[in-house]
Amino acid sequence: MIFKNCTFYNEFFEKEFGDIEIENGVIKQIGILGEGKDMSGLTLIPGFVDIHVHGCGGGDASDASKESLSKMTEELAKHGVTSFCPTTMTLSKEKLIDIVKIIDKFSGSGAKVAGINLEGPFIAMSKKGAQNGDFVRNGTIGEFDELHSACSGKIKLITIAPEAFDSEEFIKYTSKKCTVSVGHSAANANECKKAFDAGAKHVTHLFNAMTAMTHREAGVAGTALDDERVMCELICDGGHICPAVVRNAFDILGEDRGVVISDSMRGAGLGEGEFELGGQQVFVEKGGKYAILADKTIAASITNIHQEFKNLLSFGIDFKTALKSCTINPARAINEDEHIGSIQTGKCADLVFLDENLDIKEVYINGILA
Repeated sequence: MIFKNCTFYNEFFEKEFGDIEIENGVIKQIGILGEGKDMSGLTLIPGFVDIHVHGCGGGDASDASKESLSKMTEELAKHGVTSFCPTTMTLSKEKLIDIVKIIDKFSGSGAKVAGINLEGPFIAMSKKGAQNGDFVRNGTIGEFDELHSACSGKIKLITIAPEAFDSEEFIKYTSKKCTVSVGHSAANANECKKAFDAGAKHVTHLFNAMTAMTHREAGVAGTALDDERVMCELICDGGHICPAVVRNAFDILGEDRGVVISDSMRGAGLGEGEFELGGQQVFVEKGGKYAILADKTIAASITNIHQEFKNLLSFGIDFKTALKSCTINPARAINEDEHIGSIQTGKCADLVFLDENLDIKEVYINGILA
């Protein structure tokens, strides 16, 4: 298959014009080629990569069911997400093993599973947010290894609170097998820096469920922003972080360290209603920007990466930075950037065609129309 007359963003995220040939699910060549499908008037970008998504379209990764995962993959593909990490909640070890086993064996149409994200359970009770406190516990290498083995090593990311247990050896060990992220954490700046020095190189939903940056104590947020080794997730739905703070964050993070995530739950795409998240009742109110617990605590988002991409542009983030933060940066955060995240020969043909309003016209996953 050849796409003709493409205005696209190349591997350096610079605008280019040309033709793109797809063969066996990958990008074979880019240039001025033979006959093909005319894509004049559209903008071509890499497929979005969402590395932190609990659920959407009525499905949730923690349901431990192929049916729920299928609902997620189909809903995500509608919004241009071509790869994602199903994300678990803080649950019992037995439940987590069941979940990761199902994800390991799952195959279906729609967005591709790039790996598994464990959000918890080794977090701080004081910063658990919408996580179920009944299952918060200290991290152990033994439990991590059980989970890692149960899914054939598909864990790509794990969130921990480094101050909540004696975590240095855990981080050193685990960071050799997946990306370790600091989140749901009450760590001070020194505790956070020790975690980064031990091998953590990621932060879960910056500013949310962590110690804030003040003028006398950097907290997790300030320490992460200050450390060029660390990539930072941001939920850019306009509710979890206000636009002014998003702009300030990207001024520091630049174009290579920001990772846009949805952190969405099963209600995403379904409108207002009552839903379940990690065994807890959550609500989406009419016109709400996110899901909430009964006590009004923010529970999860109901957004998607495409909407967040457009939000970033409306907030004043430049196009290149916004696009990289929704594609190549999350791919790099889970060490999948050799395969996905940009338009480059040899990479998966995960492509999204946008119209002049940046609305989605067509989505291709491994070269197949979604």
